[in-house]
Amino acid sequence: MAYDVARIRSEFPSLESGWAQFDGPGGTQTPRSVGDAVASVLTGPLSNRGTTGVSEERAEAAVHGFRLAMADLVDGHPRGIVQGRSATQLAYDFSRHLSKQWAVGDEVVVTRLDHDSNVRPWVQAAERVGAVVRWADFDPATGELPVEAVADVLSSRTRLVAVTAASNLIGTMPDIPAIAAAAHAIGALVYVDGVHSAAHELPDIGALGADFFTCSPYKFLGPHFGVLAAAPELLESIEPDKLAPSTNAVPERFEFGTLPYELLAGGTAAVDALAALVGNGEADAAGSRRARLIASYAALHEHEAALLARIEAGLAELPGVTVWSRAARRTPTLLMTFDGHEAAEVTKRLAEGRVLAPSSNFYALEASRRLGLGDAGGLRVGLAPYTDASEVERLLDGLAAALG
Repeated sequence: MAYDVARIRSEFPSLESGWAQFDGPGGTQTPRSVGDAVASVLTGPLSNRGTTGVSEERAEAAVHGFRLAMADLVDGHPRGIVQGRSATQLAYDFSRHLSKQWAVGDEVVVTRLDHDSNVRPWVQAAERVGAVVRWADFDPATGELPVEAVADVLSSRTRLVAVTAASNLIGTMPDIPAIAAAAHAIGALVYVDGVHSAAHELPDIGALGADFFTCSPYKFLGPHFGVLAAAPELLESIEPDKLAPSTNAVPERFEFGTLPYELLAGGTAAVDALAALVGNGEADAAGSRRARLIASYAALHEHEAALLARIEAGLAELPGVTVWSRAARRTPTLLMTFDGHEAAEVTKRLAEGRVLAPSSNFYALEASRRLGLGDAGGLRVGLAPYTDASEVERLLDGLAAALG
């Protein structure tokens, strides 16, 4: 089915601002359907969950719909879907839950490719219990994180491997299934940060071999919160600290306080929006939601690959541009620096033409330092479902002017 970017763009009121948004890796724009879903739940009859009256039933429906939608997105089980304030908060929560079972001398593996939210919680949890942190390094020349880089630091004492499905800084997509297989061979759990990857690669937690997989709907057209997916049986084996009257049922035992029903409804709407990227949206809603997601992501790949190829060709013609996104498998995300120009200054010049491409380390602190970019990082360009060819030309023209 055809990918009609003009139709897709018409569903995003924010694009009427005239800005070309290349900041998708930090959070996408939001379609009207998501905003409507949030408003509908929040302004309609709403109470705590229950079965007495329409307000309780609507809260219950929002939770149920959210779990079904996210299970379809990751090809998991609804009882394995946990809501959290953010992926960072979920990593901190589960680092506390899991480290209860760690002992002095146990080991945890983290990588220098990851966002700090999948590094620091595990490092700090290990420090608290006397566990050892092992670092897996990536190759700054290629941007690759070889399977061997992780496998070589595994041992019989490894309890958990924390690894990104895609670098939010340079887009690198490690071979997660092979890494997970190596970790599982010595009995370790695998915690996969899918926050960046889920916007571009349809998750399949079974195929990935992820024991835990996190993502954030605001990276793929939805509201600001985090999601963790795991097998219900694994969640059943984990005992979190919780309030005495709160349920011990899975997944609710991991969700503290009243859930944000309106955000959950927005998350469901975001998954539905992704499933409707091809065809005519709701009018073509045939087949299961998972099947429609597969078709949408396949079309999205083609759309983004064509735009990425044009950007890379244009960058090759500009003087003094270093592109740090070099891995063979990566998302449509480019980190660049410029001879004789600070990245932050180029960001400002682009903004003069209403092109948004921020500069930072984007919380991938270890990766930025490993690349030799220190804490400053570089200018990042990321594509999203609504990016079109005219915006790519505006980006390239803006870069040429800023570097000229």
